[in-house]
Amino acid sequence: MSASSRIPPIALPFVSERAKKTLDLVEEFVEKDCVPAEPLFQAQLGQGESRWKTHPAIMEELKAKARRLGLWNLFLPRNHFSQGAGFSNLEYGLMAEYLGKSVVAPEATNNAAPDTGNMEVLAKYGNEAQKQQWLTPLLEGQIRSAFLMTEPNIASSDATNIQFNIRREGDYYILNGSKWWSSGAGDPRCKLYIVMGKTDPNHPDQYKRQSVILVPSDTPGITVHRMLSVYGYDDAPHGHGHISFHNVRVPVSNIVLGEGRGFEIIQGRLGPGRIHHAMRTIGAAEKALEWLVARVNDERKKPFGQLLSSHGVILEWIAKSRIEIDAARLVVLNAAIKIDSGDAKGALKEIAEAKVLVPQMALTVIDRAVQAYGAAGVCQDTPLAYLWALVRTLRIADGPDEVHLQQLGRRENRSRKDAVVGKLQWQKDEADRLLTANGFKAKSHL
Repeated sequence: MSASSRIPPIALPFVSERAKKTLDLVEEFVEKDCVPAEPLFQAQLGQGESRWKTHPAIMEELKAKARRLGLWNLFLPRNHFSQGAGFSNLEYGLMAEYLGKSVVAPEATNNAAPDTGNMEVLAKYGNEAQKQQWLTPLLEGQIRSAFLMTEPNIASSDATNIQFNIRREGDYYILNGSKWWSSGAGDPRCKLYIVMGKTDPNHPDQYKRQSVILVPSDTPGITVHRMLSVYGYDDAPHGHGHISFHNVRVPVSNIVLGEGRGFEIIQGRLGPGRIHHAMRTIGAAEKALEWLVARVNDERKKPFGQLLSSHGVILEWIAKSRIEIDAARLVVLNAAIKIDSGDAKGALKEIAEAKVLVPQMALTVIDRAVQAYGAAGVCQDTPLAYLWALVRTLRIADGPDEVHLQQLGRRENRSRKDAVVGKLQWQKDEADRLLTANGFKAKSHL
């Protein structure tokens, strides 16, 4: 069965013939090239501190093949950017699902976070000089980048709390402060930090105090203190850095879009970024379901003399997982269609729905697979433990679930309360009128 034949009916009218053919190529590349290459990638990465200084050769081989196949920069939607492969968000969403089944596939096709979001920032908001210096080599896969927003010792779920100081002094900005969970900062090829900080802490509009600035990673005054682990995984060579800036001098020309435009830029970045995470997470859930099916039909392992698949509860796990994955996929594709028809700002509700629902769904499916494998499910002998760790972070990354739920609930209540109350009151009055007109006492419960 081809990949394109499994496109949900809701998506079919929006998927071009070119995209269908590319979907088949993506699936084959992931399943036949990327997944088998993962052990070699880890072996070439090595152990200890060398993991932060090594770039596995197999990655460059995969990247070269991906480019030959035309599987490069798939993420930049055609109706918003001139760069990229020319697909829509929905078409890329279907492709990203396959990329999410391999830990090396996103980078191998130059569709890996945080570079994707950073490239979107540069493509959408950068000036020509900034694009030439940074966007071009990122699009070529020659360098990597990091995104520095979250800070220690503050509640970063509210970005207005950011304390990182950006102060102008002549033709330079002077940067001081600390950042952590700076994803991508561990890679030796990381040459650019995209940094959010405050240029005007006293601006009357709290959303005009922040700015975004481009900082070369080798600028004097920058100290990378450590790489943070995720449930014990270091994510080398990518990494999540804890970084401090002490009187770091950056040319004024490195500001993006202008002072006070930080929130505008970050919202433009995070919307598509959240949906990209959700797209790949669908693939992670599918991979977990595959491992679950494989385990419960393993003839070598029959607890109490029976295949696990002979037990009703196991079949129920498989059925529920299928339903949950398919339902979550439709939520993701709906958000992608909404972005394609307008922009990320016009799809805030749909993006929030996907951002909250998909990781929770995937964690449930992964956990069922872990349970089926028993002890093997929590160690390095299956990909399940690492998948769980990756997906669990998404309930925090790009804003915790609780923030999105609060905003989504507030928006839904505000937009519907008057119409709903008015409609129900009219229905009650009409029901009472009909009862009275037909000789009954008005006692509608509506």
